[in-house]
Amino acid sequence: MTLLAKIIIRGAVQGVGFRPFIYRLASELKLTGFVNNSPLGVFIEAEGTKSKLDEFILRIEKEKPPISVITSLEFSFLDPRGYDKFEIVKSESSGLKTTIILPDIAVCQDCLAEMFDPNDRRFRYPFINCTNCGPRFSIIESIPYDRPNTSMKVFEMCEECRGEYENPLDRRFHAQPIACTKCGPHIELWSDSGETICSDEESIMITIEKIVAGKIIALKGLSGFHLIVDARNDEAVKRLREKKHREEKPFALMFKDLDSIEKYCEVSALEKRLLCSAEAPIVLLKKNQSVRFQNRNTDPSLNSALRIPHSALSNDIAPNNPYLGAMLPYTPLHHLLMCELNFPIVATSGNLSEEPMCTDELEALTRLRGIADYFLLHNRPIVRHTDDSIVRIIDGREMVLRRARGYAPLPIQVNSSDAKDVLAVGGHLKNSVALKVGNNVFVSQHIGDLSTNESYSTFQKVVQDFQNLYESKVSKLVCDLHPEYLSTKFAKEQNIKIEEVQHHFAHIASCRAENLIEGKALGVSWDGTGFGFDNTIWGGEFYSTDDSSYKHIGQFRKFRLPGGETAIKEPRRSALGLLYEIYKDEIFSGSNEFLNSGFTKVELKILREMLGKNFNCPQTSSAGRLFDAVSSLVGIAHRSHYEGQAAMMLEFNADPSIIDTYPIELKEEKIFIFDWRVLIEAILNDLNKEIVSEIISAKFHNSLAELIVQFAKQIGEEKIVLSGGCFQNAFLLERTIKKLRENNFKVYWHQRIPPNDGGISLGQIAALNYTRIY
Repeated sequence: MTLLAKIIIRGAVQGVGFRPFIYRLASELKLTGFVNNSPLGVFIEAEGTKSKLDEFILRIEKEKPPISVITSLEFSFLDPRGYDKFEIVKSESSGLKTTIILPDIAVCQDCLAEMFDPNDRRFRYPFINCTNCGPRFSIIESIPYDRPNTSMKVFEMCEECRGEYENPLDRRFHAQPIACTKCGPHIELWSDSGETICSDEESIMITIEKIVAGKIIALKGLSGFHLIVDARNDEAVKRLREKKHREEKPFALMFKDLDSIEKYCEVSALEKRLLCSAEAPIVLLKKNQSVRFQNRNTDPSLNSALRIPHSALSNDIAPNNPYLGAMLPYTPLHHLLMCELNFPIVATSGNLSEEPMCTDELEALTRLRGIADYFLLHNRPIVRHTDDSIVRIIDGREMVLRRARGYAPLPIQVNSSDAKDVLAVGGHLKNSVALKVGNNVFVSQHIGDLSTNESYSTFQKVVQDFQNLYESKVSKLVCDLHPEYLSTKFAKEQNIKIEEVQHHFAHIASCRAENLIEGKALGVSWDGTGFGFDNTIWGGEFYSTDDSSYKHIGQFRKFRLPGGETAIKEPRRSALGLLYEIYKDEIFSGSNEFLNSGFTKVELKILREMLGKNFNCPQTSSAGRLFDAVSSLVGIAHRSHYEGQAAMMLEFNADPSIIDTYPIELKEEKIFIFDWRVLIEAILNDLNKEIVSEIISAKFHNSLAELIVQFAKQIGEEKIVLSGGCFQNAFLLERTIKKLRENNFKVYWHQRIPPNDGGISLGQIAALNYTRIY
């Protein structure tokens, strides 16, 4: 008996060769009907016997395309309509849009083999792609994912590409970005004045010559511009730093292949898999220990040397940092360049420091003219920017630190009783936004710090883009409590209902949502800055949580930050604030080695007066500022040249062989208070004994891990949730995980959503399911 199976498949099922796969499977089973893309996902009507239809449905889930993700498969059996063949029909464009849009995908091995085959018609074509790889998120303009709804619509397919596109047995069947040298995008090399120097193959070869000669190249890539230079050329790297206004923040490197990376870095099996994955992120790798060492300090006033490995690469790539951010070529153009260069290149975002990356050639000529010597461009429009993602390994698992290319905008599923669309606008630093449609939360690509007009403009564009993409009618905006965040001000300017979520609970809600945590859990939220319920700056917070409520139950003892936000860039001020909290004005009496080495007499006079009058000295419970303060106290960093630098240097300085701790004091008042004064006094005692900074740093980290264990025992919850920027610190996080497990606690931390403020937008939406208990 013939039946009709009506099937709706939701998930990441558009742009991955799903319809061709369905066509081939249906043809093999001799079914009739059709498949198309719809706003809901992939829609199928298939006719055949019940046994054949059952096999069809089972094999869809078992044999689906490798880069697809099925979140639901719904089917029902009806009376047949009498189809006489199976075909792919025109996509539907109306209705509720719940399709999952795929991220951009690194070029696959099949396409690379063709690109380097002299007999293939796409030999050395820098835009080769198929249904298994290539651009997705960066070219799609609207759903469903069909060529007319992408930036490829301006390129009319030639007969040969059309034949492949329409052939169900071809790897490029319905590959929307399909192109070749006859009909697709092309590249050109421009001067910094915008004049065309050459095009196509010649432009690649001349670009290679310019890189070898030490020139800075602005390269238009998959989803934005890179600035690239020879990573071995110290002068070129220094020039890039100066022009980009990037003092010491590490540059990312692109290597030809894994063998090249292993010359410079230690690479585990998991790290190799990540480097070679479809996401192709930047992976933080330990510099190779077999390479010779040198002593380096950023501040000549400091007497504590950090032993940091280096190599034939420029020392200015990642100064005072034992890690390199490494990635492999992920576009055909990258491969064409790297196979000829055969040495690593710096590949950093095409922007000035703290600005969003450029996406089109005219914008790049305006913003990058003072940085780049030449521009290697193409004429495929980029619909939206997406930075390179950054990941590291924590306890044998991937942790995403910057979520962008390869990961965004894949959703996180949440349980929501509210069917209406909600938009969360995130925080101020490392901003992302998130849109809830049904139970899916689509988290945007990394936007960055909203500290410049350009970045704020990009934030506004992404907010509008996400709503347009899903034709979303947002009923509510969610924002941070901080009244001065631009994202909060933006939300309050809209004529839509808003809800404010406390920053540190948003971190915990984000981690609970990502890990699908059910029931009671202790939330530990540590970072640098967040606005508290009492209108002070928080950052060392503890929460009791369950499925529907949360309560703030603990924090670090507060101390003053002389100069307010200036203390973020000057850890010495945080250190002074700690000492003043312990010793009051006596700290300025007599001779103090830290004060004498860290400040001038004029500075000390001003700061003493500020603290005495409590002028511009906001209170904070920030764990991040505590890390900064200790970094300064032990002589590692009095100043930070980028966010988190002092704390990172303290982490890198820690001796992993040390398991000792300092005393910790947890007081029960209205809430639990971690009184760090006894810990700081113990550190000062070690400094007086001339204990080396490597030991002090390790003991400090171990003590904070022990604090979490002691707090967990005090509260008695089995599940512990760790979130916030401080838990990007591998030494702290892995020590904490180990100690908690040894004490039979279940530990949860971030993996696919960043622990830093890049995860705040997800947390803001997830937090709507919770009620605060006072």
